[in-house]
Amino acid sequence: MTTSTANAASLSERRFFTGMALAILAVVFAGFSRGFYLRAFFPGHPVPPEPFFAVHGVVFTAWIVLLVTQARLVARGRLDLHRRLGAFGALLAMLMVVLGTIGALIAARRPGGFVAVPIPPLQFLAVPIFEMVLFPAFVAIGLASRREPQAHKRWMLLATLAILTAAVARIPIIERLGPPAYFAGVDLFIVALAVWDFRTRGRLHPATLWGGLVLIVSQPLRLVVSGTEGWLAFARWATGLLGTPTIP
Repeated sequence: MTTSTANAASLSERRFFTGMALAILAVVFAGFSRGFYLRAFFPGHPVPPEPFFAVHGVVFTAWIVLLVTQARLVARGRLDLHRRLGAFGALLAMLMVVLGTIGALIAARRPGGFVAVPIPPLQFLAVPIFEMVLFPAFVAIGLASRREPQAHKRWMLLATLAILTAAVARIPIIERLGPPAYFAGVDLFIVALAVWDFRTRGRLHPATLWGGLVLIVSQPLRLVVSGTEGWLAFARWATGLLGTPTIP
Protein backbone atom coordinates (compact mmCIF):
# COMPACT_ATOMS: atom_id res chain seq x y z
CA MET A 1 0.00 0.00 0.00
CA THR A 2 1.46 3.38 -0.99
CA THR A 3 1.74 6.23 1.49
CA SER A 4 -1.01 8.20 -0.25
CA THR A 5 -3.32 5.18 -0.23
CA ALA A 6 -2.60 4.54 3.44
CA ASN A 7 -3.32 8.17 4.30
CA ALA A 8 -6.58 8.06 2.37
CA ALA A 9 -7.62 4.88 4.18
CA SER A 10 -6.74 6.41 7.55
CA LEU A 11 -8.73 9.56 6.75
CA SER A 12 -11.70 7.49 5.65
CA GLU A 13 -11.58 5.46 8.86
CA ARG A 14 -11.44 8.56 11.03
CA ARG A 15 -14.38 10.03 9.20
CA PHE A 16 -16.38 6.83 9.63
CA PHE A 17 -15.90 6.56 13.40
CA THR A 18 -16.44 10.29 13.87
CA GLY A 19 -19.61 9.98 11.81
CA MET A 20 -20.81 7.07 13.94
CA ALA A 21 -20.21 9.07 17.11
CA LEU A 22 -22.08 12.06 15.70
CA ALA A 23 -24.95 9.82 14.59
CA ILE A 24 -25.21 8.42 18.12
CA LEU A 25 -25.23 11.97 19.48
CA ALA A 26 -28.05 12.84 17.08
CA VAL A 27 -30.10 9.82 18.21
CA VAL A 28 -29.61 10.72 21.87
CA PHE A 29 -30.64 14.31 21.25
CA ALA A 30 -33.67 13.24 19.21
CA GLY A 31 -34.74 10.77 21.86
CA PHE A 32 -34.32 12.97 24.91
CA SER A 33 -34.99 16.42 23.45
CA ARG A 34 -38.60 16.61 24.63
CA GLY A 35 -37.99 15.19 28.09
CA PHE A 36 -34.56 16.62 28.87
CA TYR A 37 -32.60 18.86 26.48
CA LEU A 38 -35.53 20.97 25.25
CA ARG A 39 -37.90 20.24 28.10
CA ALA A 40 -38.95 23.89 28.41
CA PHE A 41 -40.46 23.71 24.92
CA PHE A 42 -42.47 20.56 25.71
CA PRO A 43 -44.09 21.25 29.10
CA GLY A 44 -46.72 18.55 28.63
CA HIS A 45 -44.30 15.76 27.80
CA PRO A 46 -44.08 13.09 30.56
CA VAL A 47 -40.79 13.09 32.44
CA PRO A 48 -39.45 11.27 35.51
CA PRO A 49 -40.59 13.18 38.62
CA GLU A 50 -37.44 12.46 40.63
CA PRO A 51 -34.63 15.11 40.60
CA PHE A 52 -32.18 12.20 40.48
CA PHE A 53 -32.76 11.86 36.74
CA ALA A 54 -31.42 15.34 36.04
CA VAL A 55 -28.04 14.20 37.36
CA HIS A 56 -28.44 10.91 35.53
CA GLY A 57 -29.06 12.77 32.26
CA VAL A 58 -26.08 15.07 32.65
CA VAL A 59 -23.68 12.19 33.39
CA PHE A 60 -24.88 10.02 30.53
CA THR A 61 -24.76 13.00 28.18
CA ALA A 62 -21.16 13.56 29.24
CA TRP A 63 -20.31 10.07 27.99
CA ILE A 64 -21.82 10.74 24.55
CA VAL A 65 -20.00 14.06 24.31
CA LEU A 66 -16.80 12.31 25.37
CA LEU A 67 -17.29 9.69 22.63
CA VAL A 68 -17.55 12.43 19.98
CA THR A 69 -14.61 14.33 21.48
CA GLN A 70 -12.40 11.26 21.54
CA ALA A 71 -13.23 10.45 17.92
CA ARG A 72 -12.41 14.02 16.89
CA LEU A 73 -9.13 13.97 18.82
CA VAL A 74 -8.06 10.81 17.01
CA ALA A 75 -9.09 12.34 13.69
CA ARG A 76 -6.88 15.35 14.44
CA GLY A 77 -3.97 13.23 15.62
CA ARG A 78 -4.20 14.39 19.24
CA LEU A 79 -3.57 10.96 20.69
CA ASP A 80 -1.86 12.43 23.76
CA LEU A 81 -5.02 14.24 24.85
CA HIS A 82 -7.13 11.27 23.77
CA ARG A 83 -5.23 9.05 26.21
CA ARG A 84 -5.48 11.54 29.06
CA LEU A 85 -9.24 11.82 28.59
CA GLY A 86 -9.40 8.03 28.60
CA ALA A 87 -8.71 7.97 32.34
CA PHE A 88 -11.62 10.34 32.89
CA GLY A 89 -13.76 8.11 30.68
CA ALA A 90 -13.02 5.08 32.85
CA LEU A 91 -14.18 6.93 35.97
CA LEU A 92 -17.21 8.28 34.16
CA ALA A 93 -18.18 4.77 33.04
CA MET A 94 -18.10 3.50 36.64
CA LEU A 95 -20.30 6.40 37.77
CA MET A 96 -22.71 5.67 34.93
CA VAL A 97 -23.13 2.05 36.01
CA VAL A 98 -24.01 3.18 39.54
CA LEU A 99 -26.42 5.88 38.39
CA GLY A 100 -27.88 3.70 35.64
CA THR A 101 -28.61 0.84 38.02
CA ILE A 102 -30.13 3.08 40.68
CA GLY A 103 -32.18 4.92 38.05
CA ALA A 104 -33.55 1.66 36.66
CA LEU A 105 -34.55 0.49 40.15
CA ILE A 106 -36.21 3.83 40.94
CA ALA A 107 -38.26 3.63 37.75
CA ALA A 108 -39.17 -0.02 38.31
CA ARG A 109 -40.51 0.59 41.81
CA ARG A 110 -42.35 3.79 40.79
CA PRO A 111 -46.17 3.29 40.92
CA GLY A 112 -46.47 4.25 37.25
CA GLY A 113 -43.39 2.32 36.21
CA PHE A 114 -41.01 3.52 33.50
CA VAL A 115 -42.15 6.77 31.90
CA ALA A 116 -44.13 6.16 28.69
CA VAL A 117 -43.38 2.42 28.75
CA PRO A 118 -46.59 0.33 28.83
CA ILE A 119 -44.76 -2.84 29.89
CA PRO A 120 -45.01 -4.01 33.54
CA PRO A 121 -42.06 -2.28 35.25
CA LEU A 122 -40.56 -5.33 36.95
CA GLN A 123 -40.45 -7.04 33.58
CA PHE A 124 -39.06 -4.04 31.70
CA LEU A 125 -36.35 -3.71 34.35
CA ALA A 126 -34.53 -6.50 32.50
CA VAL A 127 -33.76 -4.12 29.61
CA PRO A 128 -31.71 -1.53 31.53
CA ILE A 129 -30.17 -4.09 33.89
CA PHE A 130 -28.76 -6.04 30.96
CA GLU A 131 -27.37 -2.75 29.68
CA MET A 132 -25.67 -2.10 33.00
CA VAL A 133 -23.94 -5.47 32.65
CA LEU A 134 -22.91 -5.17 29.00
CA PHE A 135 -21.79 -1.54 29.12
CA PRO A 136 -19.05 -1.91 31.77
CA ALA A 137 -17.98 -5.26 30.31
CA PHE A 138 -17.44 -3.70 26.87
CA VAL A 139 -15.74 -0.65 28.35
CA ALA A 140 -13.39 -2.87 30.36
CA ILE A 141 -12.47 -4.88 27.24
CA GLY A 142 -12.01 -1.64 25.32
CA LEU A 143 -9.66 -0.23 27.95
CA ALA A 144 -7.73 -3.49 28.13
CA SER A 145 -7.23 -3.36 24.35
CA ARG A 146 -6.25 0.31 24.19
CA ARG A 147 -2.88 -0.64 22.68
CA GLU A 148 -4.79 -2.20 19.78
CA PRO A 149 -6.56 0.81 18.22
CA GLN A 150 -8.81 -1.20 15.89
CA ALA A 151 -10.17 -3.30 18.75
CA HIS A 152 -10.26 -0.41 21.21
CA LYS A 153 -12.41 1.91 19.09
CA ARG A 154 -14.87 -0.87 18.26
CA TRP A 155 -15.35 -1.97 21.85
CA MET A 156 -15.91 1.61 23.02
CA LEU A 157 -18.41 2.16 20.24
CA LEU A 158 -20.23 -1.08 21.11
CA ALA A 159 -20.26 -0.08 24.79
CA THR A 160 -22.09 3.09 23.83
CA LEU A 161 -24.51 1.17 21.63
CA ALA A 162 -25.28 -1.04 24.64
CA ILE A 163 -26.86 1.97 26.38
CA LEU A 164 -28.50 3.53 23.34
CA THR A 165 -31.83 1.67 23.58
CA ALA A 166 -33.45 4.25 25.86
CA ALA A 167 -32.73 7.07 23.42
CA VAL A 168 -34.01 5.10 20.41
CA ALA A 169 -37.16 4.16 22.36
CA ARG A 170 -38.01 7.83 22.87
CA ILE A 171 -37.77 8.93 19.26
CA PRO A 172 -41.35 9.91 18.32
CA ILE A 173 -41.65 7.68 15.28
CA ILE A 174 -40.31 4.65 17.17
CA GLU A 175 -41.57 4.97 20.74
CA ARG A 176 -44.96 3.36 20.05
CA LEU A 177 -43.54 0.33 18.26
CA GLY A 178 -42.24 -1.54 21.30
CA PRO A 179 -38.92 -3.18 22.31
CA PRO A 180 -38.25 -4.99 18.98
CA ALA A 181 -38.17 -1.60 17.23
CA TYR A 182 -36.00 -0.10 19.99
CA PHE A 183 -33.47 -2.88 19.55
CA ALA A 184 -33.61 -2.67 15.75
CA GLY A 185 -32.62 0.98 15.94
CA VAL A 186 -29.49 0.03 17.88
CA ASP A 187 -28.76 -2.87 15.55
CA LEU A 188 -28.59 -0.53 12.56
CA PHE A 189 -25.37 0.86 14.02
CA ILE A 190 -23.97 -2.64 14.40
CA VAL A 191 -24.87 -3.36 10.78
CA ALA A 192 -23.10 -0.16 9.71
CA LEU A 193 -19.99 -1.23 11.60
CA ALA A 194 -20.13 -4.70 10.03
CA VAL A 195 -20.48 -3.21 6.54
CA TRP A 196 -17.49 -0.99 7.25
CA ASP A 197 -15.44 -4.00 8.34
CA PHE A 198 -16.27 -5.96 5.20
CA ARG A 199 -15.57 -2.97 3.00
CA THR A 200 -12.19 -2.14 4.56
CA ARG A 201 -10.98 -5.50 5.89
CA GLY A 202 -12.87 -8.08 3.86
CA ARG A 203 -14.12 -9.68 7.08
CA LEU A 204 -15.55 -8.78 10.45
CA HIS A 205 -13.14 -7.54 13.08
CA PRO A 206 -13.29 -9.91 16.11
CA ALA A 207 -14.61 -7.07 18.29
CA THR A 208 -17.42 -6.39 15.85
CA LEU A 209 -18.21 -10.08 15.55
CA TRP A 210 -18.25 -11.04 19.22
CA GLY A 211 -19.35 -7.75 20.73
CA GLY A 212 -22.07 -7.27 18.14
CA LEU A 213 -23.22 -10.86 18.50
CA VAL A 214 -23.44 -10.63 22.29
CA LEU A 215 -25.36 -7.37 22.08
CA ILE A 216 -27.82 -8.66 19.47
CA VAL A 217 -28.40 -11.99 21.23
CA SER A 218 -28.95 -10.20 24.54
CA GLN A 219 -31.91 -8.29 23.12
CA PRO A 220 -34.46 -11.11 22.70
CA LEU A 221 -32.93 -12.81 25.73
CA ARG A 222 -34.00 -9.87 27.89
CA LEU A 223 -37.58 -10.27 26.72
CA VAL A 224 -37.54 -14.00 27.39
CA VAL A 225 -35.96 -13.66 30.83
CA SER A 226 -38.14 -10.72 31.89
CA GLY A 227 -41.29 -12.81 32.17
CA THR A 228 -39.84 -15.65 34.24
CA GLU A 229 -40.59 -16.13 37.90
CA GLY A 230 -36.89 -16.13 38.65
CA TRP A 231 -36.42 -12.69 37.11
CA LEU A 232 -39.53 -11.25 38.78
CA ALA A 233 -38.32 -12.52 42.15
CA PHE A 234 -34.93 -10.89 41.54
CA ALA A 235 -36.60 -7.65 40.42
CA ARG A 236 -38.74 -7.50 43.58
CA TRP A 237 -35.66 -8.09 45.71
CA ALA A 238 -33.58 -5.49 43.83
CA THR A 239 -36.20 -2.75 43.96
CA GLY A 240 -36.69 -3.57 47.64
CA LEU A 241 -33.07 -2.57 48.27
CA LEU A 242 -34.14 1.05 47.87
CA GLY A 243 -36.18 0.73 51.03
CA THR A 244 -39.61 1.43 49.59
CA PRO A 245 -42.50 -0.92 48.81
CA THR A 246 -42.19 -2.69 45.50
CA ILE A 247 -44.89 -3.22 42.91
CA PRO A 248 -46.74 -6.48 43.66
